[in-house]
Amino acid sequence: MRLLPKKLKYARTDIWREGKWLDLWSVVHVFSGLLVGFSIYLLHMDAVLGTMLAAVVLIAYELFEIYAEIEEAPTNRFMDVVVGMVGYVPAYFLISPILTSEDLVLTFVLLLVLNSALSIAGWHASQKALDIEKHLRTRLAADRQRLKERSKRFRSKHHF
Repeated sequence: MRLLPKKLKYARTDIWREGKWLDLWSVVHVFSGLLVGFSIYLLHMDAVLGTMLAAVVLIAYELFEIYAEIEEAPTNRFMDVVVGMVGYVPAYFLISPILTSEDLVLTFVLLLVLNSALSIAGWHASQKALDIEKHLRTRLAADRQRLKERSKRFRSKHHF
């Protein structure tokens, strides 16, 4: 994370930073789309209804992120739904039909573990970034206060 002096805005520089269109979280959204596709297939849901449900679930998650005040560019929110559907389509239409029920469940569980691990790693990186930002903002406020005090002492000493 670095301080941008003109805007006094902190920009994350870690690999989990939010991108304008795509970012590392996009991988999590692709995996989530795959999981939704496997789930809908396991529930023996009709293709049209399942696809509509998948879109609703992915959009609902983005709405939840807005409600939770997770900051993202609107383009990134849009692409999160798109890449989620990119995961859903092959999972439902191509991969699930050729797997046995046992292999499908195993694939689902392994992907769920992987996606959960990625999500936890990203969440921890985000929390660390928030802690760094909080520390830098506190330090910046203290530096501003010290500068005001120095300026005040200088003015009084030199009769400004």
